[in-house]
Amino acid sequence: MKVTLRKRTLKTGRISLYLDFYPPIVHPVTGNITRWEYLKLFLYNPARDEVEKRQNKDIETIARSIAANRHLDRIAGKFGMKRSSQFDDFLPFYENQASKWAGNPNTHGSWVASFKTFSIFCKGQCNYGDLTPQFLNDYKEFLLKKATRINSPNMRITTNSSYTYFNKLRACVRDAFGAGLLLSNSFDAVKGITQPETYREFLTKEELILLYKSPCESDKLKRACMFSALTGLRLGDVANLKWSQIQHSESLGTFIRFTQNKTQGRETLPISDEANELLGEPKDFSEDIFENYEFKKEYRQLQNWIQQAGIRKKITFHNFRHTFATLQLAEGTDIYTVSKLLGHKHVNTTQIYGKVMDITKTKAMKSIKLGLNN
Repeated sequence: MKVTLRKRTLKTGRISLYLDFYPPIVHPVTGNITRWEYLKLFLYNPARDEVEKRQNKDIETIARSIAANRHLDRIAGKFGMKRSSQFDDFLPFYENQASKWAGNPNTHGSWVASFKTFSIFCKGQCNYGDLTPQFLNDYKEFLLKKATRINSPNMRITTNSSYTYFNKLRACVRDAFGAGLLLSNSFDAVKGITQPETYREFLTKEELILLYKSPCESDKLKRACMFSALTGLRLGDVANLKWSQIQHSESLGTFIRFTQNKTQGRETLPISDEANELLGEPKDFSEDIFENYEFKKEYRQLQNWIQQAGIRKKITFHNFRHTFATLQLAEGTDIYTVSKLLGHKHVNTTQIYGKVMDITKTKAMKSIKLGLNN
């Protein structure tokens, strides 16, 4: 890496001083790859008297100092030393942030995909100084119009993925700012990507009963799915459930005390008698309730079970959580309580289910009766 101070004679006759970088850098304002940084420092050409000669000398001294500091910044960043972080490589920090989610397969996967997509956009080269508002807006445009799937380069990513990837970068930049690696958070000047409304499939109460009465290849799969539909627990939380987490009291009934795998939030969740019966007979206090069963590998069994029940919907394990939320609202449970049962930090997250199952809309549509079938 090399930073060289160079001169250029302008049409006005003055001499402009600029820096020549090799290899090239990403310009901190325009976001374009460039070899030059114009210092906006000028020399008299020619110097007409001693005053202008002395001024030329002082300006050249300042320019050489800037060049030396730029060079030291790049060297320090390469060896992990703390100087100005403008020329430090941002990508290792981003990759490290993604690795922190390695214990959570679903979240880790989206972090890795977001990092790889960003690396493609910046062509594997991005320093902290490159993270300007213009650069971030260009990345947003790339996500919405050009980005493709990591494993399927011929297919565009969805708007929902664009929203997720952009927010992953936002979180990463926020953490870098908090760690003192950035002087400001450029995302403060950047408008985010609007999250699209998603279609969340669910089972009706009648379909859930029909499914329960239908044979399934795996008793553990059947019990786990029905348990999720009756409690709203995610796949990871059901799979990790231990007998030690099931508690009972005369006043509170049966409840679960656990830590959410996704949010790490501590929860106390009451469960119904039907949900408790699905767990079976208690075993060793420290054992997993659904021990040695890998739900993700049994997607085929789940689909066979759904089809044999005569249900023509695309159902994944997570749809049983959606089913719980939707049925709770259908039974008249207020959205604030449903939010607490699902372990959501904000009730806004639960609002999507309110759009799916709006009792007032159902009543309104049924209010107009013309007697057409009489």
